[in-house]
Amino acid sequence: MSQRRLLCAALALALGGGTTQRALAQDGAGTASDSGGKLLLTGGVSQIEGAAGGGLTPWAVIGGYGTQGQWGANAFYTRVDVDDYHLDAYGALLSWNDRVEFSVAQHRFDTEDVGAALGLGAGFALKQDIIGVKVRVAGEAVLDSDSAMPQIAVGVQYKHNNRGDLLHAIGASSASGTDIYVSATKLFLAQGVLLNGTLRFTKANQAGILGFGGDRKDSYSPQFEVSAAYLLTRKLAVGAEFRSKPDNLSIAHEDDWYDLFVAWAPTRHVSVTVAYADLGNIVIEDHQRGVYASVQVGL
Repeated sequence: MSQRRLLCAALALALGGGTTQRALAQDGAGTASDSGGKLLLTGGVSQIEGAAGGGLTPWAVIGGYGTQGQWGANAFYTRVDVDDYHLDAYGALLSWNDRVEFSVAQHRFDTEDVGAALGLGAGFALKQDIIGVKVRVAGEAVLDSDSAMPQIAVGVQYKHNNRGDLLHAIGASSASGTDIYVSATKLFLAQGVLLNGTLRFTKANQAGILGFGGDRKDSYSPQFEVSAAYLLTRKLAVGAEFRSKPDNLSIAHEDDWYDLFVAWAPTRHVSVTVAYADLGNIVIEDHQRGVYASVQVGL
């Protein structure tokens, strides 16, 4: 494998994906470690809801170090700090055979001073638990890099919020909900570029932090999520993401999300992602912009 091809393959792996020992053998490069058969940077990035992918949106790639016949695992912590709120998210995933991924995550959304303005008390927090499953159903990002075939996966994320009474009071229909998504990830080895598109069917308000469904709309709607990444060096990638959102609540207009990110893997088992995030309006506060930072450890 040429240096350029090796670096490009690392891009897909560093940002949550994987290749197989078969792919490495075809190019005559790479060795398996005690923790799995994937190359440096395969610890990846955890999406904010726990799945492997970018920061805001899941990709078709399967997280962890495991390849064919192996287990993989990651754990992560993410902090999103915008003008009037902050979110702490943490969780882990377990994968098998580079085919199936199981993830768990928890969100703690702190309303800071906005909570006092709403009569809830300063620092009032909402918590959300998330359980996810993702299955690769077609394609392989590296093996199919010379064809038009992307890697394709389907996933489900079940979410439950601990503030059901409050959510019903602001117009949400439920404190629990399930997102269903289909992701397609395409790696262009020669150019060092990775592109992903995700179609999500959801009723979630602010990804579930404000419950599911509302007085304006209480049905599933298709939402589109797009990511692009470019490898600068073997350990450093940059990219951007977009995530469209439903707008179900009269009391809390909801905007789409955007980010610009840098992902860095100082060692095989650790990756760090830092992003500028624009989350738009959240409840009564508009123009919520700030820093997204995430650390992931792969075992």
